[in-house]
Amino acid sequence: MNNRPTNITYLTLALITLVAGYAYLRYAYTVTDSFPFTQEIVLIILGTLATIFITSLLLNKQTEVEIEKEQNIRYLDLKTSTYQLLLDLIEEMTLQETFTQKELIKLQFVTHKLAVIASPEVIEEYQSFLSVIKKISTDNSFSGDIMELNESLGSLSLQIRKDILGDNLSLKYSDNKIDQMIKKNSLIASATATEQ
Repeated sequence: MNNRPTNITYLTLALITLVAGYAYLRYAYTVTDSFPFTQEIVLIILGTLATIFITSLLLNKQTEVEIEKEQNIRYLDLKTSTYQLLLDLIEEMTLQETFTQKELIKLQFVTHKLAVIASPEVIEEYQSFLSVIKKISTDNSFSGDIMELNESLGSLSLQIRKDILGDNLSLKYSDNKIDQMIKKNSLIASATATEQ
């Protein structure tokens, strides 16, 4: 981390200031024991300085946590929008009678966007998905190949879901149960598309 030397320097300077301030106030406390109320005033100053020091440390830590939280939110938004772009592009291609080489090139260029934000599992599954697309799109349409497309897309969707949600997957369903649900939905979608 780039902030590491800055934090160590800050902590070193704060420690030196704290030790020097304590030594001075300790000296002032013992020197002023013959004057009325002076020791109380010194204790008030010491308490105020300790409160300011602790508050500044807590505020710095809180600011660091807030910045990290904001970065994580932006990263998650970028991930979600990229995945949404990919799924929208696939939907658009599926709904067309025929598609051009341009749409296939768009799908290949999504790989570069995924390389920036996606987990290795998503990238690997996307490469498998592209292989399926290449295999079934020789006639520039998905007619007759919807079942294979949906099966591959279901596996990709599962990896995308795992990437977005991480370990926060629903406790109600296991990974296998979710996988089965996605594949079942893919089969239903394929059957519906075949009937039409």
